[in-house]
Amino acid sequence: MDPNLRNLKDFLTLYNKVTELCFSRCVDNLSQRDLGGQEDMCVDRCVTKFARFNQNMMKVYVDVQTTINAKRVEEVEENARKLEQQQKEQRLKEAAAATTTVLTPVQPPVAGNLSM
Repeated sequence: MDPNLRNLKDFLTLYNKVTELCFSRCVDNLSQRDLGGQEDMCVDRCVTKFARFNQNMMKVYVDVQTTINAKRVEEVEENARKLEQQQKEQRLKEAAAATTTVLTPVQPPVAGNLSM
């Protein structure tokens, strides 16, 4: 899904939840078209509380997510270092195995066995 479309969908979902929550908490009767004084203040407080709560939660989320991302980067770097060290050790073992190969001398031909 397109990230912009996903963000819009998330925003609208949140907006609808806040609207429903504050309406059900603050509106007592539907006899008038406009909100009464108490209802208006209640809705204002409800929305303000929710907005502040949401803002604080996002701050916490960003802090926690930053910490998690930093740990992941450290883990990836550590794994890369370990892999590099293992590859180095493997190359050293291969080089050592190649230099310790036993060579057997070749016997020169005996002069009496040559026929011409």
